[in-house]
Amino acid sequence: MQTTNQGSHSFEAPKQTSLVGKQMFPFILITFLFFLWGMAHNLDSILIPHLKKACELNNRQSTLIDTAVFFAYFIMAIPAGMIIKRFGYKNSIITGLLVFAIGAFLFVPAANTRMYELFLFALFVIGCGLTILETSANPYAAILGPPESSSKRLNLAASFNGLAAMVAPVVGSLFILSGTNHTPDEMAAMSEATKAAYLLGEAASVKMPYIVLGSVLILVAAVVYFMKLPKLKIEATDSEVKPGFFSVLKFSHLSWAVVAQFFYVGAQVCVTSFFIRAAQQGAGLDEKTAAYYLGVYGFLFMAGRFVGTFLLKFIKDYVLLSMYCVLSVLLSLVAIYGEGIHVIYALGGLGFFMSIMFPTIFSLGLVGLKSNTETGSSWLVMSIVGGAILPYAMGTLIDVKHDDIQSGYIIPLVCFLVILYFGVFGRKVKKEKIQ
Repeated sequence: MQTTNQGSHSFEAPKQTSLVGKQMFPFILITFLFFLWGMAHNLDSILIPHLKKACELNNRQSTLIDTAVFFAYFIMAIPAGMIIKRFGYKNSIITGLLVFAIGAFLFVPAANTRMYELFLFALFVIGCGLTILETSANPYAAILGPPESSSKRLNLAASFNGLAAMVAPVVGSLFILSGTNHTPDEMAAMSEATKAAYLLGEAASVKMPYIVLGSVLILVAAVVYFMKLPKLKIEATDSEVKPGFFSVLKFSHLSWAVVAQFFYVGAQVCVTSFFIRAAQQGAGLDEKTAAYYLGVYGFLFMAGRFVGTFLLKFIKDYVLLSMYCVLSVLLSLVAIYGEGIHVIYALGGLGFFMSIMFPTIFSLGLVGLKSNTETGSSWLVMSIVGGAILPYAMGTLIDVKHDDIQSGYIIPLVCFLVILYFGVFGRKVKKEKIQ
């Protein structure tokens, strides 16, 4: 997921009129950061069914993986801004990478002990690193080139989140998922030694991918340390006095955007977190084939961003958002009540139509805020906590429904109805409040 820092900052734009020379390699490196945090988020969709098996969890407990990561965003949103203000963007990027790497390396002791609480702590640390990294790296995607093309650079960099959504399930399928699943009766028939060896082997498969990930992060941090990056100059964009952190919510369209973003992030995480198990249960696929289809979902999510960006040239953003919400509601109904391969088609379609929702809600929420934009952005970033809460609600519902995975997609359906309300009514700006 992409979060764009849209405060009242002006950048020292490079003198070049295009990305050439000294600006090209830094931009490639910063874009690679988008891919790295996309990998972290999309590997969570592999970890949920995998650790459910390896640590013998119920559905509700397995969703604490999402809770650990996204609660870190809520906790670290304000501290991340303080770190940037105190140490600068370059040092904050390095800090985010190193904290991210520490979390990745913590997967080794977590796997060795098969201690779920340690896995959750590692994921929380990763989430803290991601918050610092995302808040720091986004402005650099804007600064590395002419100001008039900054939005194009941000969209180009963000597309690598979609690439990660396609690559991560493939990596997870090859190196994490074993493809071996035993029924409760088969598990009960195992001797204690055989069962312990099987579960420890399942847990151990996460070590190598996360050791490699952590090592790459350390290497990238070293490259950033020795690289000269353009500096950021802070200036006020107008003389307007900013309201307090809570009083900015007097802008009703921003308040509704925060609500919509909370439900969007929750919906996206719900869809991907239970994708593999829904594909197994609804379409009868094995674990590795289901992971392959999750990669197809990632491709459709990436394609949806390109198609959506094209359509926005001809269709108003709130109209396209509302249309996509209606289609997402219909696809959620297919995911709940459908059978066979139609369940997979519905989930893949959700990936396509969800692709534009985060940036569209974000931009609609900031319309007309002027010098209040930075505070409004903070609220929209903090609303990412929906990814920590709603998947837990979905897992609880699935457990109540006796492991009926498809019934859990009622939660995303409700989320899309809330976003639809925002697109039709909530996004309207009350002019008297911004004058």
